[in-house]
Amino acid sequence: MNVERPSQVGVLLREWRRRRRLSQLDLALQAGSSARHLSYVETGRAHPSRAMVLRLSAALDVPLRERNTLLLAAGYAPAYRESSLDDAYLASVRAAVDTMLAAHEPYPAVVVDRLWNVLDGNRAMTVLMDGIPPHLLRPRPNVFRLTLHPDGLAARLANLGEVRALFLERLRRQVDATGDAALRDLYEEVRRYPVPAGPAEAPTGDAGPIQVPLRVRTPFGELSMFSTMATFGAPADVTLSELAIELFYPLDEFTAAALRGLSAGLRGGAADTGGA
Repeated sequence: MNVERPSQVGVLLREWRRRRRLSQLDLALQAGSSARHLSYVETGRAHPSRAMVLRLSAALDVPLRERNTLLLAAGYAPAYRESSLDDAYLASVRAAVDTMLAAHEPYPAVVVDRLWNVLDGNRAMTVLMDGIPPHLLRPRPNVFRLTLHPDGLAARLANLGEVRALFLERLRRQVDATGDAALRDLYEEVRRYPVPAGPAEAPTGDAGPIQVPLRVRTPFGELSMFSTMATFGAPADVTLSELAIELFYPLDEFTAAALRGLSAGLRGGAADTGGA
């Protein structure tokens, strides 16, 4: 007795469909197919064309890295290139990133990959990176480890409880949306970090425009910041699709003045060193 076995691509497509909470009919309509054909693809009774794999991937909002995985599972070559940010192929992107980082000073800005590893940052990031021990900087700094590890920024956060809850929820949602095993491992790691002992969190007072700001104790006083994320539109490269730039902004004039003062000091230090 012959028993139909789901194809590898069929299994993966079904996992993505369930992750997106779509019925076969809903997905088929979005991809310009039929629920019957999609059912056959998922069970292995039909083999999808390359164009169908790409249409289903787009309808499911599958990240480019995983779209390549789906294509390979179906027996096709990957559609999306994966480059290093330092490759000549991405020279225009590298120039744009450098411009954004420099233009954002005196406020901090950092470039991260899909796993929140830090790829680059501007000079103003000193206010957040100062005092971070070497073991959190190698082999590459990671935003979640830097922020939540008791040896990192966590010990200097005036509202660690709020920030920790927000970061863990953000990472959990990303894991749920992508199914990325490396992100899941990162989530399991950072959620187990002990919370460092320290002074009780001071009440935030009146509600502001940002529900959970980053409140950092520094030699300049307590700085309050919020951030936005910038990504590239319509990427055709895996690396570019996973690249994000986090831009920090002051939440009050005290923080803005402190960051301006820090930036002026860094510029002065660089000038003094250059003239020596």
